[in-house]
Amino acid sequence: MNTAPAPRAWIALTLLLVLMAIGGWWLPRAALDWQPALAAREPWRALSAAAVHYSPLHLGANLAGAALVGALGVVARVPGSIVLAWAVAWPLTHLGLLLRPELLHYGGLSGVLHAGVAAAALWLVARDRGRRQLIGAAILAVLLVKILGEAPWGPAIQIRDGWDIAVAPFAHASGALCGLLCARLALLLPNASRHDD
Repeated sequence: MNTAPAPRAWIALTLLLVLMAIGGWWLPRAALDWQPALAAREPWRALSAAAVHYSPLHLGANLAGAALVGALGVVARVPGSIVLAWAVAWPLTHLGLLLRPELLHYGGLSGVLHAGVAAAALWLVARDRGRRQLIGAAILAVLLVKILGEAPWGPAIQIRDGWDIAVAPFAHASGALCGLLCARLALLLPNASRHDD
């Protein structure tokens, strides 16, 4: 079993997302959220959309999710290549929303968090053995069931019990797919088999 130190870069990226979400609470949402009509003219929105939250419940749930994704990366001992994969998946997750142009506004961490879960779980499946590999496979299976259960091919905005905002399930699907693809590419890098910081 590898005894590499906790991945500081993964923790740093998680903290960056958390700080953006908290800081974004006091900023004008319309200047930061994802808007497909402004994607080419204001490309920063592919990053800044993660800072936008529409209610205290939305913010709180995503901050709790960020803590879980941060812990997953630490426990999985992801290397720098997987951290980079998650970072690249961040804007790609929101660019993927161009496939749903009827989603006129989007904000939140959830799509990016799905990307992080997918990337860390794929790392476990591809580079670990035994119980840890099975845990990675189980996480990917649960992620797939969750996304399919949300019907991302349905309406772009969906009302769900227990939420005080509309939910955009396609963002979760986009994030998971981008996280998987970016992590898969990262695993092809020459040093991707090392646990590093």
